[in-house]
Amino acid sequence: MKRAEGKVAFITGAARGQGRAHALRLAAEGADIIAVDLCQSVGTTPYDGATDADLAETAKRVEELGGRVLARQADVRDLAALERVVEEGLARFGGIDVVCANAGIASFGSALELTERMWHDVLDINLTGVWKTVRAAAPSMVERGRGGSIILTSSIAGLIGFPHLAHYTAAKHGVTGLMRVLAIELAPHHIRVNSIHPATVDTPMVANEASWKLFLGGIEGATREQAAVGMKTLNALPIPWLDVDDISNAVLYLASDESRHVTGTTMVLDAGATQPFKIPHG
Repeated sequence: MKRAEGKVAFITGAARGQGRAHALRLAAEGADIIAVDLCQSVGTTPYDGATDADLAETAKRVEELGGRVLARQADVRDLAALERVVEEGLARFGGIDVVCANAGIASFGSALELTERMWHDVLDINLTGVWKTVRAAAPSMVERGRGGSIILTSSIAGLIGFPHLAHYTAAKHGVTGLMRVLAIELAPHHIRVNSIHPATVDTPMVANEASWKLFLGGIEGATREQAAVGMKTLNALPIPWLDVDDISNAVLYLASDESRHVTGTTMVLDAGATQPFKIPHG
């Protein structure tokens, strides 16, 4: 039997990056997918957002794996829009077993340089959007009475501080706290809630010149090759960043019955980045 056989997963930020990888990993293991994405750029980020074509590609690849899929454009800042997608998903699939609150953005600047718009965009999507995702999907899980798993995407920035990412760090710490409360409140309904905490992952959020410049100490015109060398020093393991599949493997575990008694945990996927002492890589 496949590890997610018969489950339905509601995934935000599913058009590309980690969200797409989660959808494909769960679909390969037998899950049906409700895929949501903003499908447009957010003006304060230094990289382009996903597109309708990206979301359509996710849906196509889920179907190629044998999964059923409902793919819809929706903004996690819009609770009513999320609720409409959930209702449509319930009508098509009968219930939701797994929620992956994955949608997120990043922008960069010191705490005293961030604009009010930059602050609100990150907090509204990365924290409030996570709560709205759960608020839209979890009531149906409670009412159904079959338990389930809710997986919140935080970051190692939800555990430690990162300069030039005050808004992102505040949001991700908030996600960690939200997870801990939800784990307590939803436990009587056999709904498990956990957070995942990746280090840098090779997605468009990280694989852009502004991000490379940040992690390389302000080098202008930083390249991917330079970033790969410099960012390796952040980790204990001699790698510059994680692959999306590394994160999706953890999501699959938390979504599956293998983790049926795991709740309220912070699953750290960091290549040793949060270890205080590291051996320099040659």
